[in-house]
Amino acid sequence: MTLPTARLGTTDMRITRVGFGAWAAGGSWAYGWGPQSDEESIAAIRRAIDQGVNWIDTAAVYGLGHSEEVVAAALQGVADRPYVFTKCGLLWDEAGNVSRVARPETIRREVEESLRRLRVERIDLYQVHQPPGEGIPIAMYWETMAELRREGKVRAIGLSNHSALRLGQAEQIAHVDALQPAFSLIDRTAAPEIDWCVRHDAGVIVYSPMQSGLLTGAFSRERVAALPEDDWRRRSPDFTSDLEVNLALADALRPVAERHGVSQAAVAVAWTLTWPGVTGAIVGARNADQVDSWLPAATLEPTREDLDEITAALERTCAGRGPIRP
Repeated sequence: MTLPTARLGTTDMRITRVGFGAWAAGGSWAYGWGPQSDEESIAAIRRAIDQGVNWIDTAAVYGLGHSEEVVAAALQGVADRPYVFTKCGLLWDEAGNVSRVARPETIRREVEESLRRLRVERIDLYQVHQPPGEGIPIAMYWETMAELRREGKVRAIGLSNHSALRLGQAEQIAHVDALQPAFSLIDRTAAPEIDWCVRHDAGVIVYSPMQSGLLTGAFSRERVAALPEDDWRRRSPDFTSDLEVNLALADALRPVAERHGVSQAAVAVAWTLTWPGVTGAIVGARNADQVDSWLPAATLEPTREDLDEITAALERTCAGRGPIRP
């Protein structure tokens, strides 16, 4: 299947409007989604590729290296390999404790470890996962990222979860190829950063467009209560104190989905793609069937009536945070 593509910033990569997110493929860890079968993760990745998705997003820290290994296993034998995006800047110790560190020596060690786990010679998009702690200035790590791009170890470089201020500081050192922010109908707070990317020709790949499953229409109070104890969502306000309004918003997507003959998940993802500056959306799946539920977002074009109805639902429910319109 051939899906529509868009150019990622000023790079030579044209990516499908949806990409496969491999966070859950990491399995159980401090920020995991509960137990996950490698076989089901591999089947989900391959279903996405078979349906035309041409990029996969992962990170070294997902499953403490395990997600990258699963991605590598899924891509073995795939003739037309999709782009592989991964991240650095979150280190873990033997006990699994994660810390935000991005120094020249740690980034260079991390890129080699990711290349090994992914079994590739070059990473297509390498991103700093979060601003590091310890007062590390952006110049210290962004100069190293630019060096990796010049050396050919990575094709493009990006920043994830960074503010517009930090993006501007990085741009003075080397061009920011892409930004990866959280962005959904519920979490719209990255609008200023997306606007910065429009003005500076940087691509934008948003994550959690379904707000970690809340906007799929499949959640309820009972399902939240039944989540595994090690599922990070049990501790999130979106799934606890704000659950009722979020479920009301998800329910409001049903008429739009029915008009187009798609799932509420596809509508939620497609909404993020209508926001000016968004190149693509990262969408996760625990199994192959979940891929089928959101894949139509790659081609869905919400009408003005659809968008007005969704805006009215946001105003009525007061769900989420951030600007309602671009």
